[in-house]
Formats: sequence, C-alpha cells, structure tokens
Amino acid sequence: MCKINKGDFKMSDFTNFAVYHIYPLGFCGCPKTNDYSENTENRLKKIEDAIPHIKEMGFNAIYFGPVFQSVAHGYDTVDYTKIDSRLGTNADFAALCKKLHENGIKIILDGVFNHVGRDFTKFVEVRNGNNGYRDWFHINDGNSCYNDGFWYEGWEGHYELVKLNLYNPAVKEYLKEVITGWVKEFDIDGLRLDVAYCLDLNFLKELHGHCKWLKNDFWLMGETLHGDYNRWMNPEMLDSVTNYECYKGLFSSFNDLNMFEIAHSLNRQFGKEQWCLYTGKLLYSFVDNHDVSRIATMLNNKRQLPVIYPLLFTMPGIPGVYYGSEYGIEGDKHNGDDALRVEYNEEKFRAEGIADLTAEITALCNLRTSSKALAHGDYTPLQLLNRQFSFRRDCDGETVVTLLNIDDNPFDFNPGISGEFTDVLTGKKIDLSGSVHLDGCSAVVAVNK
Repeated sequence: MCKINKGDFKMSDFTNFAVYHIYPLGFCGCPKTNDYSENTENRLKKIEDAIPHIKEMGFNAIYFGPVFQSVAHGYDTVDYTKIDSRLGTNADFAALCKKLHENGIKIILDGVFNHVGRDFTKFVEVRNGNNGYRDWFHINDGNSCYNDGFWYEGWEGHYELVKLNLYNPAVKEYLKEVITGWVKEFDIDGLRLDVAYCLDLNFLKELHGHCKWLKNDFWLMGETLHGDYNRWMNPEMLDSVTNYECYKGLFSSFNDLNMFEIAHSLNRQFGKEQWCLYTGKLLYSFVDNHDVSRIATMLNNKRQLPVIYPLLFTMPGIPGVYYGSEYGIEGDKHNGDDALRVEYNEEKFRAEGIADLTAEITALCNLRTSSKALAHGDYTPLQLLNRQFSFRRDCDGETVVTLLNIDDNPFDFNPGISGEFTDVLTGKKIDLSGSVHLDGCSAVVAVNK
C-alpha cells in the first residue's frame, strides 16, 4: 500500500501537479535577439489569452522557460531583476502571475544560475577593466575567442554563456536575493534549475534552505540527464528532477515495439523492491520539451500518439506537456531550436491538430490532479509483451489501471481485477475482471472512484 495517511493529500501540494511548459520567447513570437529597447510591447498578453485553454485542460502549474532580460534565447541572462523587454515589463508579468493564481495555476520559473550572457552587468564591468567582479566568474590569464584580454570558462565550451563562480559567497548571496525578489514581486511557487547537474551541490543545499524559508511549499526541480538522480533529489536539495531516462524509454519503446524497455526503467526506478532507486519520489516526466523534437515527430507510427500520453500521465512522476503538443503539432530538432519554440497560435493549432488528443489530455490531466493513486500510489506491473503493457497504481482504496496496446492490431488483456471501474478516456463503465478488448493503437485508463 502507498505510504500516506488518510487526509494527507492536499490540493495545493506539488505532488498533484500537472505542468504546462511554456517557452515564453517562442510562445509570444519575440524577436530572436534583444536590442534592449525600452519601448516594450506587452507580448505576455498572448499567455494571458491562453489561460482559459490551459485551465480548461486541467493544468494547475505552468513552468516558464526564461523570462528575464537576456541576449538572445533566454539562457544568456543580462539582468535577473528585469523581465525581458521583448516580452513586456515587470508590471506586465506581475499582472500575468496574479491572473494565473486567480485561476488556480502555480508559477514555476526557470532559474538559470550556472551561467550568464556576455552582457550580464557584472561581466561587462570585468570586460571594462573593473576587477572587483573578476572572482564572480572563472577567469584566468590568456585571451578569449572574443579578444577580451583574459580567458574565462564558458558552459560546456559555449563562450557566449559565461560560467558563474558558485563557490563565491557573494555570488550565492546575490542569487538568493534575486529569488527573494521574484517571490516578493511575482509570488512565484517554484523553480526549475537549468543544468542542475552542473551546479555545486553545496549551493543547491543553500538554495533549498533559502527557498523553503521563503515558502515552505516552494517546489525545486532540476534539469538532470544521467546518473543517480538521488545525488540531486533528496531532502537537502531538490524535490524533483527531469526524468530523461524514462523520456528516452518512452519514445524508443514505441518506435522499437519493445515495451520491455520502458517497463524495465519504471520497475528499476519505482518498483517495490528495496533496490529500486526512486520509489515514493516524484520525478518530472515528459515526452518532449524546448530542447528535443516534438513527440509527434519522434514517433514512427503516428497512430501511437494517443497511447503515449496515458502512459505519461499514469506512470509514477509529475507529468509535463510542452505547449502545442496537446494538439499533436510537430517540430524537428534537426531543424534547429526555433523549430521547437514556435509562436503559439491556438486557432491554427486547433485547425491543424488532433481534437481527440486534446480531449484525451484534458481527461488525463483532470484525473492526475485529483488522484491519490497517481500522486502517491504504489506501482505494480500487470501484463507485459513487446507491444502491450499494463500496470496498476493503488493508494488508500483508489486504484488506477492502465492498459496500453501499441500494435496496429487489436489485443485482449486479462487484468483479473474485480470492482467497478470507469475508463476516463471514454467515460464508460468497464469490467476488468475478465478479458478486455483493445483496438489497435489504443489505451484504457480505468479508475475505481
């Protein structure tokens, strides 16, 4: 049984998050580079206009990609205290945050603390000969590719991204003050930490203490790729991390017609054995984002698209959907980041998209935000073949059963589970005690409440 007591499930708790991921500079159709003009247009209005759609689907949190003044793509910060002038003003963003909260939607910002842009105010001081901020960065003798007269460390060899010295107490205090300002000015509810796998672990501990002091239910999620996620996700550091292991398993299991891959990852991560890595923890799960190709592009068989989202929303973790993917839009990473970060156009997306997919995600999202079994429940695999997979989640008397058929041909499952169940994808009663017939490339998500 799951390890919570009756009454412990709080609707304000991050464990019931269903996250809508927005990359604001792309979503709002901003210019690709910043001229730092003060003649700002409130392009954030486009996000405000989308609130009814986001709320209607049932999402209760938005993770915003970079929103602060930057050189180009947002991860090259110029000023942590100023909303990017291509998006609007601080007042515009504060008004947007207020409206989101009024609609019951939490706000998670991208904390880009590993590196800054070359126009970052303190780095400009160093470039101009002010050595007072030299130890804010990793600077040595020599010269840079920009002919600065000194060498500095860039993030993974990208010298337009200047690495901050997170061993410097002044830098750490500055960043903590920045977060304090974001909470006071915008009332944010959490952070996604960019390249958390690069951040000093002692800095993460300090950040944890500071953020939980600001708001005891503040959510800290970090971008991690490989390795043991417990290194970053633990009671002293982060609440959650990006589950790239399962991201890869999700699309490759479908493309290779080998559900054993994702089933192995889920059991390795969330099974009931003592050696399982993350049982009881909530990693951030996704099928696409601003850095990888859209799932509608990744899948070889487009008929499988309505099958992958039931898996995403009912597997252990906090599900995230990247804006536009709820319509089944495509985007190929091979065509550059801009192909993944397109301007949001609801009318166009609806006209060209898959209405049934949007409706399915809405049903799944509303289940995820109200279900104890999906937030806290045990994970138990039921039936596993190359092209079929089923499992159940249980908590405090609630059971959710997921049946997935990724084959083009129909298949009969045999869950052997008694009780009254409803398939949330169709709204119809379903009997799981005997054989359950699924058409090709289809799914059932049955709940007993």
